[in-house]
Amino acid sequence: MDKKNSLINLGCRLNIYEGEIIKNHLKNNNLNNVTVINSCAVTAEAEKKVAYEIRKAKRNNPENKLIVTGCAAQINPKKYDAIKEVDLVLGNKEKLISNVWNNLNFNKPIQVEDILLEKKTVPSSIEKFDGKSRAYIEIQQGCDHRCTFCIIPYGRGNNRSVPAGEIVERIKKIVSNGYKEVVLTGVDITDYGKDLPGKPTFSNLIKRILKLVPDLGQLRLSSIDCAEIDEEFWDLINEKKLMPHFHISLQAGNNLILKRMKRRHTKEMAINFCNKVLLKRKGATFGADLITGFPTETDEMFKDTLDLVDKCNLTHLHVFPYSPRDNTPAARMPQVDKSVIKDRANILRKKGVEKLKKHMEDKVGEKDLVLIEKNQNEKSIGKDQNFLNVILDETMREGNIVPCVYVGVNNDMLMAKRL
Repeated sequence: MDKKNSLINLGCRLNIYEGEIIKNHLKNNNLNNVTVINSCAVTAEAEKKVAYEIRKAKRNNPENKLIVTGCAAQINPKKYDAIKEVDLVLGNKEKLISNVWNNLNFNKPIQVEDILLEKKTVPSSIEKFDGKSRAYIEIQQGCDHRCTFCIIPYGRGNNRSVPAGEIVERIKKIVSNGYKEVVLTGVDITDYGKDLPGKPTFSNLIKRILKLVPDLGQLRLSSIDCAEIDEEFWDLINEKKLMPHFHISLQAGNNLILKRMKRRHTKEMAINFCNKVLLKRKGATFGADLITGFPTETDEMFKDTLDLVDKCNLTHLHVFPYSPRDNTPAARMPQVDKSVIKDRANILRKKGVEKLKKHMEDKVGEKDLVLIEKNQNEKSIGKDQNFLNVILDETMREGNIVPCVYVGVNNDMLMAKRL
């Protein structure tokens, strides 16, 4: 990234992917003195972070033009246009179009079209990710579901899939540039393909990638929905190149709360999914998104979520204290006291830390492959196939995958030696 330009990515992996597209547009259109904040709106705290980054960015680079894009900008463009530090607000579609960046018009401070009218993804091809040892590949955009707590469909639009052939070609380019691991990303990746001719499935896409890109080292999935998993998925579960870490969009462990959230799975479905994975892929690990304090959640209902952590053997928790989003059905339901929401989030996070620590302790003496992410203080730091943090007592080339044995645990890191 040019010193005169600055990009701040907030939120999800999809924003990381799209951030690289924005970097290319800045470079290819010879833009200077531009700061771009690629925003997130998944929670109220995420939007507070956007406001904080706007103020911070203007202090750090007061001469730069400041552009806000991403989901927060898409959902509420007038809000961000009203902030004095902001020069331009771009929508989620507009930020991906080269011609927008080639003809930046600061006299038109809001350039945001209705994302719900979009029928296709914006063509793009990213071959390198600055400072990243793994590559992110967008396979779809948007979501057709309307969970009662979620505002993201209004920031991302409805489900739109990238044709499988384009995805395969993008991955081939990424692999030819030396990347050993690719992460499939999107808003609702397990809903992939139903809008394409022939309706290819998510599982079929994985199968095609593994077959058509034989030089790919590791294929990792971002968040998946267990309600959308088909039978073909189970035929792929033992593919060595498919990483054995599954991050699931669970949200809660109480069936009534799940129903009020308008989720499509039950607690039992989630438990059965995890048990079936473990039957077919020994040593697999699970992460989950979980919300505390959803409207009407009682102490007993919250205990069901704590119970789900044990029954699904979750070791990587993303805990979100519930915050009402304007224009969502959940915002009109009876709310839980903010202090109770905060306490429950702390309890759940503490349980997650305990589960992760115990899991890492159990891994001591085992062997695994580790993707080296960076070198620091003559040590290498990376992640293993189960997405655990690993530190090795020597420096190795970033982006390489190395075999290791675990010799101990230090806080949230597994200590390892290269084999």
